[in-house]
Amino acid sequence: MATMTVPRTRVHLHPVRLRLGLILAIAILAGSNLVSNRVLTGLAYVPWNLAVAALLIVVARRCGLSWADLGLQNRRLRKGLLVGAVAASLVVLIYTIGWALPATRSAFADQRAAGSVQTLLFAALIQIPLGTVLLEEIAFRGVLPALFGGERFWPTALASSALFGLWHVLPSFGVTAANAAMGATIGGIGLLAQTVLVVLAMTGAGMLLMVYRRWGGHLVSPMIAHVATNSLGVLIAWLVITHT
Repeated sequence: MATMTVPRTRVHLHPVRLRLGLILAIAILAGSNLVSNRVLTGLAYVPWNLAVAALLIVVARRCGLSWADLGLQNRRLRKGLLVGAVAASLVVLIYTIGWALPATRSAFADQRAAGSVQTLLFAALIQIPLGTVLLEEIAFRGVLPALFGGERFWPTALASSALFGLWHVLPSFGVTAANAAMGATIGGIGLLAQTVLVVLAMTGAGMLLMVYRRWGGHLVSPMIAHVATNSLGVLIAWLVITHT
Protein backbone atom coordinates (compact mmCIF):
# COMPACT_ATOMS: atom_id res chain seq x y z
CA MET A 1 0.00 0.00 0.00
CA ALA A 2 1.41 3.38 -1.03
CA THR A 3 2.07 5.88 1.69
CA MET A 4 1.19 9.54 1.37
CA THR A 5 4.09 11.96 1.50
CA VAL A 6 3.45 14.87 3.83
CA PRO A 7 4.98 18.13 2.59
CA ARG A 8 7.64 19.60 4.81
CA THR A 9 6.44 22.57 6.85
CA ARG A 10 8.25 25.08 9.02
CA VAL A 11 7.01 23.16 12.07
CA HIS A 12 9.59 20.49 11.27
CA LEU A 13 12.50 22.92 11.34
CA HIS A 14 14.66 22.69 14.44
CA PRO A 15 14.38 25.97 16.40
CA VAL A 16 17.94 25.76 17.75
CA ARG A 17 19.32 25.35 14.25
CA LEU A 18 17.32 28.39 13.10
CA ARG A 19 18.60 30.50 16.00
CA LEU A 20 22.20 29.51 15.36
CA GLY A 21 21.71 30.22 11.67
CA LEU A 22 20.25 33.63 12.51
CA ILE A 23 23.21 34.53 14.72
CA LEU A 24 25.64 33.38 12.03
CA ALA A 25 23.82 35.29 9.28
CA ILE A 26 23.81 38.51 11.33
CA ALA A 27 27.52 38.07 12.10
CA ILE A 28 28.29 37.54 8.40
CA LEU A 29 26.33 40.66 7.47
CA ALA A 30 28.00 42.76 10.18
CA GLY A 31 31.43 41.75 8.95
CA SER A 32 30.46 42.26 5.33
CA ASN A 33 29.07 45.73 6.08
CA LEU A 34 32.34 46.78 7.65
CA VAL A 35 34.43 45.33 4.81
CA SER A 36 32.33 46.77 1.97
CA ASN A 37 32.17 50.26 3.53
CA ARG A 38 35.65 50.58 5.00
CA VAL A 39 37.97 48.16 3.20
CA LEU A 40 36.85 47.42 -0.35
CA THR A 41 37.30 49.84 -3.22
CA GLY A 42 36.31 49.83 -6.88
CA LEU A 43 35.46 46.61 -8.68
CA ALA A 44 35.95 44.35 -5.63
CA TYR A 45 32.59 45.48 -4.20
CA VAL A 46 30.48 43.42 -6.61
CA PRO A 47 32.17 40.00 -6.31
CA TRP A 48 32.45 40.41 -2.55
CA ASN A 49 28.73 41.01 -2.13
CA LEU A 50 27.85 38.21 -4.54
CA ALA A 51 29.98 35.85 -2.46
CA VAL A 52 28.31 37.01 0.76
CA ALA A 53 24.86 36.50 -0.77
CA ALA A 54 25.80 32.97 -1.83
CA LEU A 55 27.15 32.25 1.67
CA LEU A 56 23.91 33.41 3.28
CA ILE A 57 21.91 31.09 1.03
CA VAL A 58 24.18 28.20 2.00
CA VAL A 59 23.65 28.99 5.69
CA ALA A 60 19.87 29.15 5.20
CA ARG A 61 19.74 25.90 3.29
CA ARG A 62 21.93 24.14 5.87
CA CYS A 63 19.39 25.26 8.49
CA GLY A 64 16.73 23.34 6.58
CA LEU A 65 15.01 26.26 4.86
CA SER A 66 13.47 25.61 1.46
CA TRP A 67 13.56 27.79 -1.64
CA ALA A 68 9.95 28.71 -0.87
CA ASP A 69 10.97 29.89 2.62
CA LEU A 70 13.54 32.17 0.99
CA GLY A 71 11.09 33.54 -1.57
CA LEU A 72 12.84 31.87 -4.49
CA GLN A 73 10.32 29.24 -5.57
CA ASN A 74 9.75 29.05 -9.34
CA ARG A 75 5.97 28.73 -9.25
CA ARG A 76 5.57 32.25 -7.84
CA LEU A 77 8.00 33.90 -10.21
CA ARG A 78 5.37 35.19 -12.66
CA LYS A 79 3.33 36.94 -9.98
CA GLY A 80 6.51 38.25 -8.41
CA LEU A 81 7.57 39.80 -11.71
CA LEU A 82 4.15 41.42 -12.11
CA VAL A 83 4.18 42.97 -8.62
CA GLY A 84 7.76 44.10 -9.15
CA ALA A 85 6.82 45.76 -12.44
CA VAL A 86 3.96 47.63 -10.74
CA ALA A 87 6.26 48.77 -7.93
CA ALA A 88 8.90 49.92 -10.43
CA SER A 89 6.25 51.85 -12.36
CA LEU A 90 5.31 53.72 -9.18
CA VAL A 91 8.99 54.58 -8.63
CA VAL A 92 9.28 55.90 -12.18
CA LEU A 93 6.16 58.03 -11.73
CA ILE A 94 7.30 59.51 -8.42
CA TYR A 95 10.82 60.19 -9.68
CA THR A 96 9.56 61.76 -12.89
CA ILE A 97 7.33 64.14 -10.96
CA GLY A 98 10.16 64.97 -8.55
CA TRP A 99 12.55 65.63 -11.42
CA ALA A 100 10.03 67.75 -13.32
CA LEU A 101 9.23 70.08 -10.41
CA PRO A 102 11.89 72.74 -9.73
CA ALA A 103 11.06 72.67 -6.02
CA THR A 104 12.10 69.03 -5.68
CA ARG A 105 14.67 68.65 -8.47
CA SER A 106 17.52 69.82 -6.26
CA ALA A 107 16.96 66.83 -3.96
CA PHE A 108 18.45 64.64 -6.70
CA ALA A 109 21.70 66.63 -6.86
CA ASP A 110 23.85 64.04 -5.08
CA GLN A 111 27.55 64.43 -5.82
CA ARG A 112 28.11 60.68 -5.37
CA ALA A 113 26.53 60.25 -8.81
CA ALA A 114 29.05 62.55 -10.49
CA GLY A 115 31.33 60.97 -13.07
CA SER A 116 31.56 59.78 -16.63
CA VAL A 117 28.88 57.98 -18.61
CA GLN A 118 30.82 54.75 -18.16
CA THR A 119 30.81 55.23 -14.39
CA LEU A 120 27.08 55.91 -14.46
CA LEU A 121 26.31 52.80 -16.51
CA PHE A 122 28.48 50.62 -14.32
CA ALA A 123 26.73 51.89 -11.19
CA ALA A 124 23.19 51.63 -12.58
CA LEU A 125 23.49 48.33 -14.45
CA ILE A 126 26.09 46.34 -12.50
CA GLN A 127 27.09 47.76 -9.13
CA ILE A 128 23.57 48.45 -7.88
CA PRO A 129 21.73 45.35 -9.19
CA LEU A 130 24.49 42.81 -8.53
CA GLY A 131 26.56 44.45 -5.82
CA THR A 132 23.87 46.07 -3.68
CA VAL A 133 20.34 44.87 -4.41
CA LEU A 134 21.02 41.15 -4.78
CA LEU A 135 22.75 40.88 -1.41
CA GLU A 136 20.34 43.14 0.45
CA GLU A 137 17.21 41.42 -0.85
CA ILE A 138 18.54 37.92 -0.28
CA ALA A 139 19.64 38.93 3.22
CA PHE A 140 16.85 41.19 4.48
CA ARG A 141 13.81 39.97 2.54
CA GLY A 142 14.86 36.34 2.13
CA VAL A 143 17.27 34.74 4.60
CA LEU A 144 16.73 36.80 7.76
CA PRO A 145 12.90 36.73 7.71
CA ALA A 146 13.00 32.97 7.20
CA LEU A 147 15.49 32.49 10.03
CA PHE A 148 13.42 34.74 12.32
CA GLY A 149 10.60 32.25 11.92
CA GLY A 150 8.34 33.84 9.35
CA GLU A 151 5.12 32.54 10.91
CA ARG A 152 3.83 36.04 11.76
CA PHE A 153 4.50 38.54 8.99
CA TRP A 154 4.59 41.92 10.75
CA PRO A 155 6.94 41.08 13.67
CA THR A 156 9.25 39.27 11.27
CA ALA A 157 9.12 42.13 8.76
CA LEU A 158 9.85 44.70 11.47
CA ALA A 159 12.81 42.74 12.85
CA SER A 160 14.46 42.23 9.46
CA SER A 161 13.68 45.82 8.42
CA ALA A 162 15.22 47.20 11.61
CA LEU A 163 18.41 45.32 10.76
CA PHE A 164 18.16 46.74 7.25
CA GLY A 165 18.04 50.19 8.80
CA LEU A 166 21.14 49.48 10.92
CA TRP A 167 22.86 48.15 7.79
CA HIS A 168 22.85 51.77 6.52
CA VAL A 169 24.62 53.34 9.52
CA LEU A 170 28.08 53.39 7.90
CA PRO A 171 26.83 54.48 4.45
CA SER A 172 24.94 57.35 6.11
CA PHE A 173 28.15 59.08 7.21
CA GLY A 174 28.82 61.97 4.86
CA VAL A 175 25.49 61.80 3.04
CA THR A 176 24.63 65.41 3.92
CA ALA A 177 27.96 66.58 2.51
CA ALA A 178 27.27 64.83 -0.81
CA ASN A 179 23.67 66.03 -1.12
CA ALA A 180 23.23 69.78 -0.69
CA ALA A 181 19.45 69.60 -0.32
CA MET A 182 19.69 66.98 2.39
CA GLY A 183 22.47 68.90 4.06
CA ALA A 184 20.33 72.04 4.15
CA THR A 185 17.42 70.06 5.60
CA ILE A 186 19.06 67.93 8.29
CA GLY A 187 22.70 69.00 8.25
CA GLY A 188 22.37 71.10 11.38
CA ILE A 189 20.90 68.50 13.71
CA GLY A 190 24.11 66.64 14.44
CA LEU A 191 25.65 63.39 13.24
CA LEU A 192 23.82 61.16 15.72
CA ALA A 193 20.41 62.58 14.81
CA GLN A 194 21.21 62.31 11.10
CA THR A 195 22.16 58.67 11.52
CA VAL A 196 18.98 57.92 13.47
CA LEU A 197 16.88 59.53 10.73
CA VAL A 198 18.62 57.46 8.06
CA VAL A 199 18.13 54.26 10.06
CA LEU A 200 14.43 55.03 10.56
CA ALA A 201 13.97 55.90 6.89
CA MET A 202 15.68 52.71 5.76
CA THR A 203 13.65 50.68 8.24
CA GLY A 204 10.51 52.11 6.63
CA ALA A 205 11.88 51.33 3.17
CA GLY A 206 12.60 47.79 4.34
CA MET A 207 9.01 47.39 5.50
CA LEU A 208 7.73 48.51 2.11
CA LEU A 209 10.01 46.04 0.34
CA MET A 210 8.79 43.30 2.68
CA VAL A 211 5.21 44.15 1.67
CA TYR A 212 6.22 43.77 -1.98
CA ARG A 213 7.76 40.40 -1.13
CA ARG A 214 4.50 39.34 0.54
CA TRP A 215 2.28 40.56 -2.30
CA GLY A 216 4.41 39.01 -5.00
CA GLY A 217 5.25 35.84 -3.12
CA HIS A 218 8.75 35.96 -4.57
CA LEU A 219 11.98 37.79 -3.85
CA VAL A 220 12.03 39.17 -7.39
CA SER A 221 9.30 41.70 -6.45
CA PRO A 222 11.38 43.73 -3.98
CA MET A 223 14.45 43.21 -6.14
CA ILE A 224 12.83 44.97 -9.09
CA ALA A 225 11.49 47.77 -6.89
CA HIS A 226 14.89 48.18 -5.23
CA VAL A 227 16.80 48.30 -8.52
CA ALA A 228 14.32 50.82 -9.95
CA THR A 229 14.67 53.03 -6.87
CA ASN A 230 18.47 53.03 -6.71
CA SER A 231 19.43 52.84 -10.38
CA LEU A 232 16.90 55.40 -11.58
CA GLY A 233 17.88 57.63 -8.65
CA VAL A 234 21.53 57.51 -9.74
CA LEU A 235 20.55 58.24 -13.35
CA ILE A 236 18.45 61.28 -12.41
CA ALA A 237 21.14 62.52 -10.01
CA TRP A 238 23.71 62.30 -12.80
CA LEU A 239 21.44 64.19 -15.19
CA VAL A 240 20.75 66.92 -12.63
CA ILE A 241 24.44 67.32 -11.79
CA THR A 242 25.73 67.32 -15.37
CA HIS A 243 22.94 69.30 -17.07
CA THR A 244 22.29 72.15 -14.64
